[in-house]
Amino acid sequence: MTRFAMAQREIGLAAGEPPTFRGYTPSVFAQLPQLVERCGRNGTGSITGIYSVLVEGDDMNEPVTDHMRAILDGHIVLDRKIASRGHYPAIDILHSASRLLPNLAGPEALQVAADVKRVLAVYEASRDLIELGAYQRGVNTALDEAVVAKPRLDSVLAQAKNDLRSRDRTLRSLQAALADDGAQR
Repeated sequence: MTRFAMAQREIGLAAGEPPTFRGYTPSVFAQLPQLVERCGRNGTGSITGIYSVLVEGDDMNEPVTDHMRAILDGHIVLDRKIASRGHYPAIDILHSASRLLPNLAGPEALQVAADVKRVLAVYEASRDLIELGAYQRGVNTALDEAVVAKPRLDSVLAQAKNDLRSRDRTLRSLQAALADDGAQR
């Protein structure tokens, strides 16, 4: 999508369109939804689109990325820092989202997803404190829970290329990783 937007920007500039934010022309932001919205269901079938957006300089608020995030039903954010830790797929759970999840998952799965995000958010908010060795157990119970659960969640969320898991198995594994008793998957 980024390359499409860049090409459309060049066409727009050559046609005399005025550049707007970061040099993109108005036609870029008119063409992107037209392309994306061709996917979906109609009376005779459906088309699923999986689009990739290259983020310039890791700026998640650059114009094309920001616009695509606004018009798509969901986004999976890959993070090079996660990949550098050897964790694959390198999905940034906290910055990824699905607007359709409430329509596709039951109450139990929605609760587990919310709990995973909550625990990861607490951990990430205190990552510097933990890495510096300044974390003290017993001061913050939510952080204590996150410190215990984070390695277990990472273990569940990391997946080798040929490691196939069912949705039910993944849900059970996430529940076990979040459990206070340290239950194994």
